[in-house]
Amino acid sequence: MTTLELKLNLPDRLAREAQAAGLLTPEALSQMLKDAMRRRAGHALLAGAARATAAGSVPMSMKEIQAEVNAVRRARKPRIGV
Repeated sequence: MTTLELKLNLPDRLAREAQAAGLLTPEALSQMLKDAMRRRAGHALLAGAARATAAGSVPMSMKEIQAEVNAVRRARKPRIGV
């Protein structure tokens, strides 16, 4: 685990309200960061899908996706006796 010390400059009212709501605790800040990272990953995924659609790529079928997953798993599996 990494320990960071943060210093925030907030308007007085926002600081008071956030403190009263329990949003300035390490746990609350950690959860907010996790949520923000999840949202960012979702936005990146959607942006990638939009780029793929704009480029004219055709969506893969579930059978094609499963074949790709199986191929990656086979490639990662340690070979015994080689």
